[in-house]
Amino acid sequence: MGPEFPGELIPIFGMLTGMVMTVAVIFGLVQLTRGPVGQALARRIQGRAGETDADVRAELADLRDQVDALRGTLDEAQERLDFAERMLSQPRPLDRLPDR
Repeated sequence: MGPEFPGELIPIFGMLTGMVMTVAVIFGLVQLTRGPVGQALARRIQGRAGETDADVRAELADLRDQVDALRGTLDEAQERLDFAERMLSQPRPLDRLPDR
């Protein structure tokens, strides 16, 4: 009565098949996450779903325009403040003061 090889080999082949399939699935998932699908998933998780480089560039250009407009407004306000300070620092003659 020798060992029965076919009956003993079935669990070993099943185990090897399971290990090979597991490695193949893990390898496939790693390749998937490194590709465009993985990048899209990462953008979605970060809250930037659907944005393309053109969208980001357009938003950046809009933000730069807003910063330039704010700089202009700030410069104008600074000029007005300087003018008001110069006017208030000049002594006023007493005859020009209003009567009470």
